[in-house]
Amino acid sequence: MNASKNKILIATAKGLVVYEINSGRWTYNGTHFLGQPASMVFHDDRNGAWWVSLAHRHWGQKMHRSMDEGRTWTEVATPQYPEGSEISPGKPATLKYIWSITGGGMKHSEKIWVGTEPGGLFLSEDNGESFNLIQALWEHPTRPEFWFGGGRDNAGIHSIVVDPADDDHVYIGVSCAGVFETSDAGKSWEMRNDGLRADYLPNPLSKAGHDPHAIKICQSEPDIIWQQNHCGIFRSLDAGKTWLDVTDKNGLAKYGFALAIDDRDSNRAWVIPAVSDQMRVAVDQSLCICRTDDGGKTWREYRRGLPQGNCFDIVLRHAFNKCDDTLVFGTNTGNLFISNDAGESWENINNYLPTVFALCFA
Repeated sequence: MNASKNKILIATAKGLVVYEINSGRWTYNGTHFLGQPASMVFHDDRNGAWWVSLAHRHWGQKMHRSMDEGRTWTEVATPQYPEGSEISPGKPATLKYIWSITGGGMKHSEKIWVGTEPGGLFLSEDNGESFNLIQALWEHPTRPEFWFGGGRDNAGIHSIVVDPADDDHVYIGVSCAGVFETSDAGKSWEMRNDGLRADYLPNPLSKAGHDPHAIKICQSEPDIIWQQNHCGIFRSLDAGKTWLDVTDKNGLAKYGFALAIDDRDSNRAWVIPAVSDQMRVAVDQSLCICRTDDGGKTWREYRRGLPQGNCFDIVLRHAFNKCDDTLVFGTNTGNLFISNDAGESWENINNYLPTVFALCFA
């Protein structure tokens, strides 16, 4: 594993849990914001900052930043919808949930993107001291009619993907709406849903209304983009202009939420299958990881070290991450698993966490 990343930050329903590697083993390193629901966590590779969002039941959404690996925390601005913003006519837009946090690229070290429910994308250009709603996306003509809630009440922006070669080039994933792309740092947006299916809509090939569950861009080949979608697994070879269905028609690599890809080998990706949206449990009540090494032409299942039978776990979209050949995921029932051999075998390092919403290496 990358020697500079020796911690795992885990956003759970009862706080931000930290694990650290010591003498080759991952061990518990403490909990921040104990008892408070941490909905999202982000480690900023540009400056080492830790970011966490808290979804308070009574006080709403809050954001905090640490510049010293959690020794001290600073509460930063929380994205706020401008007065008069409406989800639909007569329905005011207020911040319901923070779904994603990411940096704005290597050339803009003060930029932070935040995706929210009910479908607003926010940008800070001062490292979280203030946030502004990206009006061009909020005012996109498809939003009033085609953006709607999937697992939550309203549409949510859960994936924000910055092109490693161009900070102004950004993709977002919206549940439910689809994939949108900007080439001018948010001033204008194009839909990128050609080739996707939305089997739950009267017209599965609708221009919008799609449900990408997670989107990842290959850092070494940014024209290659993957997504785990509600209706399968899709891959783009042309920077999102078109999508190819790489679902395993004869296996388990179909429905799921979480996705990891290899940033050095654009043909390699991992997904964690689940029974479709009616149940949302592990397939056959057994956890497995599916990996492709050939761009989705074939998929292999890996189960060593994972519970087989009597398992109800699923892995939420941000609760699966990768650093070199080390992969880690946490489940909705509080199990934490890690693999040091590209997902072929797994070790359970905690059975007693709260629900895991998100995690990352730091």
